[in-house]
Amino acid sequence: MSETFAVDPASGEPEARELTPHVPLGRVRMIVNPASGSVDAGAAEAARGILAEYPLDDAEVIELQAGAFAEGIAEALDAGPDLLIILAGDGTAGTIASSTGDDGPMIAPLPGGTMNMLPKALYDTTDWRKALRETLERGEIRLVSGGEVEGRAFFCAAIFGAPALWAPAREAVREGDWRLAWLHGRRALRRAFGGRLRYQLDGGPVRRAEAVALITPLISKVMDVDKGLEAAAMSPAGAADAFRLAAHALFDDWRHDPAVLTQTVRKVTMRARSRIPAVVDGEPMRLDAEAIATFRPRAFKALAPRLDHAGIEA
Repeated sequence: MSETFAVDPASGEPEARELTPHVPLGRVRMIVNPASGSVDAGAAEAARGILAEYPLDDAEVIELQAGAFAEGIAEALDAGPDLLIILAGDGTAGTIASSTGDDGPMIAPLPGGTMNMLPKALYDTTDWRKALRETLERGEIRLVSGGEVEGRAFFCAAIFGAPALWAPAREAVREGDWRLAWLHGRRALRRAFGGRLRYQLDGGPVRRAEAVALITPLISKVMDVDKGLEAAAMSPAGAADAFRLAAHALFDDWRHDPAVLTQTVRKVTMRARSRIPAVVDGEPMRLDAEAIATFRPRAFKALAPRLDHAGIEA
């Protein structure tokens, strides 16, 4: 369906769309990585066309070039924009957002990656064009908090321990690829994490768990203010509980499992006999055998429209 625009009767040209009344927007830079998972061909040109519809004093789209990502990002930041829009993968968007801090420009991380956990939480859509228009027209400042583990920031959720090995299989199920889910599940069993985690919540007593999950206030269903991270410790009593937890990690929401205990925390210390498997904002990784995760109350400023509902499924 084609869009309709109001036309200036004097010039015959489309009238500019109205910008959000909540914040002043003059200088805008938009970073586009054409190699990202869900960035379609011609995205940079389409973005230029959309920005041209708004009364912005200074708007520019910077298309990242292979081998020169750092230069393109530095160029955008050096311009001192009011708003930095990012259409790139989850890792690129997260890295830029975490580096700007709450005293940097407003950030709009549009859905341009594969998982798109942060964009989904902020914009509730995987259509970057829709997210861009709604941000420019209805955006409000949202101070986003998050967490950090081994220098890696996360703004949605992180899972540490054995259930993290099931994450790729879970995503394959969501995409309807049962063959890939089976292959990922078999791989997870072969790489089974030996031993439980020893963990401390805010310096409390050392406990053991099969896994620890940390959910940020951006998507937590039980936290209304940025007091900390929602920690969920998974502690199965035996083989039956362990199997049920694995099934929850693959098909369901483990937060509802009776073997899960939750608490609000600002620091979590974890230790294991071997490197700790983790999924941080949807990306699998391996941590050292000792790791510390901390709460970041003022990670960055996002520009996003107010949503009618809070949170997404972690």
